[in-house]
Amino acid sequence: MLICLTTICLVCSALLAGVYAVTAEPIAAAAVKKTNDAIAAVLPQFEKASEEKSVLFEGKEYKYYEVYDIEGEVMGYAIKSAEGGFGGPVSLMVGVLTDGVVYNTNVLSHAETPGLGAKCTEPAFHDQFIELNPATTRLDVKKNGGDIDAITAATITSNAYTKAVAKAVAIAATIKEAPQTEEVEPVTEGGSENE
Repeated sequence: MLICLTTICLVCSALLAGVYAVTAEPIAAAAVKKTNDAIAAVLPQFEKASEEKSVLFEGKEYKYYEVYDIEGEVMGYAIKSAEGGFGGPVSLMVGVLTDGVVYNTNVLSHAETPGLGAKCTEPAFHDQFIELNPATTRLDVKKNGGDIDAITAATITSNAYTKAVAKAVAIAATIKEAPQTEEVEPVTEGGSENE
């Protein structure tokens, strides 16, 4: 019995290791593609993007990418930002240009209620953030005195989304003020053509 159980465990372990070895590279490639697509979706067409960087903001570390034009000048930042929604964190990639304007947003993940909070992925809601200038638009829902129309019956999700965008704008300002000493390693080329 001991020999049978040991053999079964060894065979199962070998099979799991084999499956992992075969699938690890495609999974990593898919994750890189998803990140590159998210960066391309939230910023105008760019020449290249940096490796993932991090910045400390209000005691927490946030991940971001810088994007560059053909002359190597920073065009903007793709910042990962999240806030707690109704069903869990609402995670976004937010594109912020160097002048502080939000170019676009993209939902990376959420667990909001289908038909209610899940509408944060629909154009009727997220298009409010396209080329949004925080200097002239208050980044808060109208219920709280802001300029953003909340999703009907999903104020918690709307608040989370809006706060994540506002946080990304503040993080971009922090990045812009911080001294840059790292060399750029491109991860994407060509960027995207956003409409």
